[in-house]
Amino acid sequence: MYTFGDPTQWLPFVFAGLMGLSILIYVILDGFDLGVGVLFPLANNEEKDAMIASIGPFWDANETWLVLAVGLLLVAFPTAHGEILTALYAPVFIMLIGLILRGVAFEFRVKAPAAYKRLWNNAFFIGSLMTSLSQGFMLGLYVMGLDWTWGNIAFGLLTAVFLTVGYSFIGATWMIHKNSEALQMKAIRWARGGIWGLVLGIGAISLATPFVSERIFDKWFSFPQALLLAPLPVLSAVVIVWLWAMLRRMPFRDDHWNWLPFVAATLLWTMAYGGMAYSFYPYVVPEKITIYEAASAPESLFIILCGTFFVLPAIVGYTLLSYWIFRGKARELTYD
Repeated sequence: MYTFGDPTQWLPFVFAGLMGLSILIYVILDGFDLGVGVLFPLANNEEKDAMIASIGPFWDANETWLVLAVGLLLVAFPTAHGEILTALYAPVFIMLIGLILRGVAFEFRVKAPAAYKRLWNNAFFIGSLMTSLSQGFMLGLYVMGLDWTWGNIAFGLLTAVFLTVGYSFIGATWMIHKNSEALQMKAIRWARGGIWGLVLGIGAISLATPFVSERIFDKWFSFPQALLLAPLPVLSAVVIVWLWAMLRRMPFRDDHWNWLPFVAATLLWTMAYGGMAYSFYPYVVPEKITIYEAASAPESLFIILCGTFFVLPAIVGYTLLSYWIFRGKARELTYD
């Protein structure tokens, strides 16, 4: 029988929670700045500068959460790390190329001569699109058990599109908060369209997930287990209706409550992610390896946990500090 006092049980659970939290924070924070990049072609040159300014102080720190999540997977669940990275080698490679291209373009577009600015704008968009699509494909393949069949590849391509649209939606809600006037009005229109991509993406994954295994099907539809999941679709529907009604009425007088769409979008992502976590627990590789089977030795996990007590508060601290310092409307970035 498993007991909470048994380190072979509670340590893997704690690290799975930390890794899951890191992935969720990454998806929300880096999701909005990837979404801003995906929306780049829809804006004019002046608007592109304002869009970059809205994510400039944050995008680099946002990616720290991806590094933390992958690092935790490597040190806490090395068996699963090997299994997942081997299966997803190609999309991970594409994602890394996209992140590099995006980072280089972000810095170079500001300092490049006017004749080359369009080149770096296009590179920023392409890097953002590559990253978003590859992450969506990885999500779809992970949900389907990491098996490269034609059906799973098709589902991965579908989730790649939906996740990219979902990122563009949360990116639009971020720009509603950080920008004003004409660009804010454009962001509101983009969010009104993008919300349906997010809804379709959540719906597609929700339809596929219970059929991945009989165990997940029972979790969703067997009493009393189904009661634990039941509030999520109801609350998600309420948030979607609230979001749609809010976007239809925006902008509000004096630009009050401009941050509410981003908060609502964050709630939607969190509930969707929570449903996935509930469905796949205790497996870290769907239906193949549990977190307890993949975990490192308890002695190693305990030492890593001690280090986490110092690293995690530092990451949370400078993330919160950056968002506090650069709160309010974005202004055009200037460089010496």
